[in-house]
Amino acid sequence: MLDISLSPALVTTLMFGCLVVGILSGYILGFMMLGVGFVFGLLFIGSPIFGIVTAQTYKLMTNYILLAVPMFVFMGSMLGHSGLADRLFETLHLIMGGLRGGLALATLVVATVFAACTGIIGASVVTMGIMALAPMLNRGYDRSLACGVVCAGGTLGILIPPSIMLVIYGPMAEISVGKLFAGALIPGVVLSGLYMLYVGTRCALNPNLGPPLSAEERGAHGISVSRKVYLVAFHLLPPLFIILAVLGTILGGVATPTEAAAMGALAATLLTAANKQLNRHVLKKVLRSTLKVVAFIALLTIGAKTFTSVFLYLGGGEFVTQAVTSVPGGKWASFACMIVIVVLLGMFIEWVGSIFFVVPLFTPVGAALGFDPVWFAICICLAYQTGFLSPPNAHAIFYLKSVAPPEVSLGDIIRGVLPFIGLIIIGLLLCILFPELILWLPRVAVG
Repeated sequence: MLDISLSPALVTTLMFGCLVVGILSGYILGFMMLGVGFVFGLLFIGSPIFGIVTAQTYKLMTNYILLAVPMFVFMGSMLGHSGLADRLFETLHLIMGGLRGGLALATLVVATVFAACTGIIGASVVTMGIMALAPMLNRGYDRSLACGVVCAGGTLGILIPPSIMLVIYGPMAEISVGKLFAGALIPGVVLSGLYMLYVGTRCALNPNLGPPLSAEERGAHGISVSRKVYLVAFHLLPPLFIILAVLGTILGGVATPTEAAAMGALAATLLTAANKQLNRHVLKKVLRSTLKVVAFIALLTIGAKTFTSVFLYLGGGEFVTQAVTSVPGGKWASFACMIVIVVLLGMFIEWVGSIFFVVPLFTPVGAALGFDPVWFAICICLAYQTGFLSPPNAHAIFYLKSVAPPEVSLGDIIRGVLPFIGLIIIGLLLCILFPELILWLPRVAVG
C-alpha cells in the first residue's frame, strides 16, 4: 500500500483514464474493470481489497433479485425457438399488408409484443431480422427503413418489462424492481407508438418506401373479417399468457420479480412444447446461450462492483456529485449533463458494464437534485436505449447484419436507425415534460 493521498479529481482522472485506455486496447471490459479496481485498491487501500472483491462476489451470488436474470434470459431464449413471433407476424402480414408500410407496422407490433415477453435484445433483433426483413425487402421496401424498423423494434425488450436492465438497476439503486417495471411500461409503449407514427407518416407521404401488398396478393390471401379477428386473438393469446404470467403477478403483488421470472421461464417452456418445437437440441441450445449470457453479466458485475467500490472509497463519488451538481444552469442542466454522459457511454461501452458505475454515481446526484428515484431511473434507461442503435457499439446493428441478406450493407442499417435515435430522444423529452407517463402506473399498481 502506497502512503500517498490522492485528490478525488485525480482519482477520477486516473481510474477512468486507465479504464478507457484498456478498453481501446481491446481487452475484455469485465477484466479491465476488475483489474483497474484491484490494482488501485491494492496500491491505495492495501490488503482489504481482497475482502472487497470477495464480498462483492459473495453478494452477487446470494442476491435473490438477481436470480431473476438467468430465468428471464432462459425465457427469452426459449421464446425465440417457440415459433410464437413467426405465427403472429404471418397473421398481421395478412391483415396489415394492404396498408402503406403495413409490413413495417406489423413488424413493430410483433416486436412490441415480443419485448413484453423477453428482456434481452439479441433474441428479439435476430428473430425479427430473420422473420420480417426478407418479406419487406422482397416487396420493395426501402432497405434503410426496413432495417431501422427491425433494429428499433428489437431493442424495445431492454426497456419494456421484463427487462434485464431494470432487474439489475433496481437492487443497485435500492428501488423496487416492481416499481421500475411499472414505470417503464408506458414509456416503452410510447416509444413503440412513436416508431409506428413515424413509419406510417413516411410511407403515407412516400408510398415507394413501404408499398402495400398488390391486389393479387391480397386476393390470394383473402379471408373474412371474422376469420381475421379469430387469427389475431388466437395468436395473441400465447404471448398474453407470458405477459400475464410475469407482469401480472408482479404488478398484482402476487409474486416477486424472481418468482415471476420462474413462472415466465416455465410458461415459455410449456408454450414451446405445445407448439412442438421443444426437443433435446433446442433445450441444449437455450441452456448454453443462457449460461453464456449469465456468465458474461456475472463477470461484468464483479468487475464493475470492484471498480466502483474502490472509486467511491477513494472519494471519486463525492467529486462526481459535486462536479455535476455545480454545473451552471441549475438542476436541469445537471440532469442534461448526466443524460449526455449516459448516451456517450452507450456509444462506446456495453450497457451491462457502464451501468454498474453509472447507477452508484448518478443515483445520489439525482436524489440531491430532488428527482423522484423511479422517474430518474427510467429516464436513465431511456437514454441507454440510444446505445443499442448508436455506432460504434450498436449491438442491434451488428445482430441484424449477421442475419441480413448479402445485399443489405452496414451503411443501409446505420442510415435506417438514425431517425429512431431521434425518436428515442423525443420519447425521453415527453417523459421529462409529462413525468406522469412514468409515475402514474407505479403509484396505481404498486403504491
